[in-house]
Amino acid sequence: MRIIKTTAKTIYTKSGIPGVDYALNQYVGCQFACKYCYAKFICKWKPYGDWGTWVEVKTNAPELARKRVHGEVFMSSLSDPYQPIERELKLTRKTLQMMDKRNKLSILTKSPLVVRDIDLFKLFDDIEVGLTINSFEGKEKQIIEPFTPSQKLRIEALKTLKDEGIKNYGFISPIIPGITDIEAIIKETKGIVDYHSFEVLNLKGAGRKFVEILKENFPESYEIMINEDKFWEFVKELIALIKHLDIKAEGIEVHREGWEVIEVK
Repeated sequence: MRIIKTTAKTIYTKSGIPGVDYALNQYVGCQFACKYCYAKFICKWKPYGDWGTWVEVKTNAPELARKRVHGEVFMSSLSDPYQPIERELKLTRKTLQMMDKRNKLSILTKSPLVVRDIDLFKLFDDIEVGLTINSFEGKEKQIIEPFTPSQKLRIEALKTLKDEGIKNYGFISPIIPGITDIEAIIKETKGIVDYHSFEVLNLKGAGRKFVEILKENFPESYEIMINEDKFWEFVKELIALIKHLDIKAEGIEVHREGWEVIEVK
C-alpha cells in the first residue's frame, strides 16, 4: 500500500451529494478497495495507480478542520475515515478533535473502529454515524469487497453507538438483486439503528470492470440490472418489501439516468 502525504489548502469542499453541503476528506483513496466503489473516478486526477493500492493523507487536515461551516458536513466521500491506516495515524480522530463542535456532522464507514471515537462524538451538537451494511458474506464478499470488516462486526458497532446514545443509521448499499438480503439486514438491525438508508447499485458509478465482475460471477443479478423491465420490477418489489418491513418508507423516491443511476431513499 502506497502512502502519499500531502498538505491541503482547504478541507471543507462543496458537495454535490443530495442533502450534504460539504464533504470532508482527510484521506483520499481507501485500503478497503471495494470493487464497486464510486470514488474510483478520482484516479483520473491522482496518478498513483489503481484504486485500492494507495492512500493520500492530508497531514494538515486537523488544523484546517477548525473552521465553522454552516450546513451539513459529510465524512468522507473519497475514502473510508476508519480504514486500517487510521488505527496507526489517528488522522480522523485528530480531525474530529479540532473540528468546531457546532458543525453538523455525518460520518459513514464500514469499520467497527468507529466506536473508538465515541467520546468525541458526544461533544458535537448535531452528529450521526452510519455503517454500510449489505449482507455480503462468503463468495459474494470475497469477490466484491474482500478487505472490509465483517457484517457481524459492523452490526455490533451500530449497537454500541446506539447504547452510547449516538444517533446512528444503517446504510444498506449497494443493493444488488439476488445478493443483498434486505430483509435479513433489517431484522438484524431493528431496534439498534435510528433509521435505514437505501441505495441500489449504481452501475455507471461502479465502472466497467465491476460490470464485468457482475456479469461473470452473478449473471442473474447482471441481467436484472441491465434489463429495463426486469430492473423496474425489481425496484417495485424492493419498495413493497421495505414498506412491508415497517420501515419509515414515506417519501421513497427512485431516480434513474439512463439505466445506471438508481437511489432508493
